[in-house]
Amino acid sequence: MQRVLPHGVSASRFDAALAAFRGIVGEAYVFATDEDRDTYLDPYAPGRPESHAAAAGVAPASVEEIQAILAVANRYKVPLWPVSRGKNLGYGTAAPAMTGTVILDLVRLNRILEVDEELGFVLVEPGVGFNDLFAHLQAHGSHLWMSAPAQTWGSVVGNALERGVGYTPYGDHASKVCGMEIVLPGGRIVRTGMGAISGASAWQLFKYGFGPSWEGAFMQSNFGVVTKLGLWMMPEPEATLTLAMNLPRESDLGPAVDALRPLKLGGIVQANPSIANVVRALAMKSSRDQWYRGEGPMPDAVLEEARAKADVGWWNFSIRLFGLPEVNTIHAKVVRSAFAAVTPTEFKTTEWHRGDPLEKSGAAVPSLAPLNVVNWRGGRGGHLTFSPVSPLRGVDAVKQYRMARKRFEEYGFDYYGGFTAGERYLNHITMIIYDRDDEAMTRRARDLYTVLVRNAAAAGYGEYRTHVAFYDEVATTYAWGGSALMRLNETVKDALDPNGILAPGKMGIWPAALRSRRA
Repeated sequence: MQRVLPHGVSASRFDAALAAFRGIVGEAYVFATDEDRDTYLDPYAPGRPESHAAAAGVAPASVEEIQAILAVANRYKVPLWPVSRGKNLGYGTAAPAMTGTVILDLVRLNRILEVDEELGFVLVEPGVGFNDLFAHLQAHGSHLWMSAPAQTWGSVVGNALERGVGYTPYGDHASKVCGMEIVLPGGRIVRTGMGAISGASAWQLFKYGFGPSWEGAFMQSNFGVVTKLGLWMMPEPEATLTLAMNLPRESDLGPAVDALRPLKLGGIVQANPSIANVVRALAMKSSRDQWYRGEGPMPDAVLEEARAKADVGWWNFSIRLFGLPEVNTIHAKVVRSAFAAVTPTEFKTTEWHRGDPLEKSGAAVPSLAPLNVVNWRGGRGGHLTFSPVSPLRGVDAVKQYRMARKRFEEYGFDYYGGFTAGERYLNHITMIIYDRDDEAMTRRARDLYTVLVRNAAAAGYGEYRTHVAFYDEVATTYAWGGSALMRLNETVKDALDPNGILAPGKMGIWPAALRSRRA
């Protein structure tokens, strides 16, 4: 691949910056060869991966090295793109928004600094993966459970900062963050909340501290480099009880969401259950050509036949209850009663008690199995995730489903999707699965994504997270008040990062000198 240089930086000036980086971290931890840079490309890119190519990578091992790297970046005006582990699959992995950015690879900051069993929290660095944390907790006989997303290859810190979700009552990871350490673009270190007290005793216990709360400002932003993060952990429950149901009809979606809403608002169901459609259920255990080899989206008759053979529903979900066995039993009775009016289908019940194998418990047991879905269309599988947020109401679920499925099928894709129910919202998680070896299909996937974003915004539904290639498209849909929110983000960006060196373009936030790139 042809050498890529940072925007506005000459080859000689960039070489001087690389030499300075080597002086900080050592020769072995500056990655500037073609082979090195290829490792930061997005393996699922919806188009040419080189359109988001990095100029190099640099991997510090300490906060002090990060500060020194930032000083060099400011001196030479070299942009940096921080990644925790670079496993943000489906959202760009480690690829930067702007070609020629240097990856600030934090994988060597991989210490689990504290596990507090009594108060239920951990303090970790960004290089700690979910697999690492799970292994540590198991090795030390911990009675704390971590929550994790569908695949556990990525970073605990990175997932929380991107507002990822898991499937225990602590599954809203961003809401469980308490206490960050951040290196600002100019090199200053700050600690949020109670961490601003020297020798703080409650840094990971009380989120707010004194004055404005800043933790949210460093989620999905380019305002600083998070080097330490506190996360509340769930104490291991006495038992769990899982109620699984396969709903046979397409029309069951709205009533199921409405039955779930009072259970969520009332605290009966504390975890965030997901309602998955038939294609999503089939893709977890098979490939498309096992069921259909025709052109265009799979017809309903084929889906119905496949559903029956695979013993899955048109909609599939489970509700998992956590706590004392007798309380779970009472709550399960309430859940069954709520859904009795929706369908005659009975829940299948699985119980777990402390001491049983964790696989049946609802705890996050490391797995990469969910990545199998990218093989649905064959070839080199790629996927784009479209996940707008709406109210927790059946009418909104049905509206979003119909809007999205119509567009999926117009562009020749099977609608793969479902809904994750938060406390008062639905996250409509759909996935455009395509064969990257098929250029026409990949192009249609990109076009479909753009249409989905625009249609959702026109109906008042905002996308909460997106692939690096679509940051600007999504950011511009948040346009209320003459894009007042973007103006605020830019004001903060310019104040904290006057040279614009930290993650330009992240979430559509560009520094002043590069703002025209958004157009």
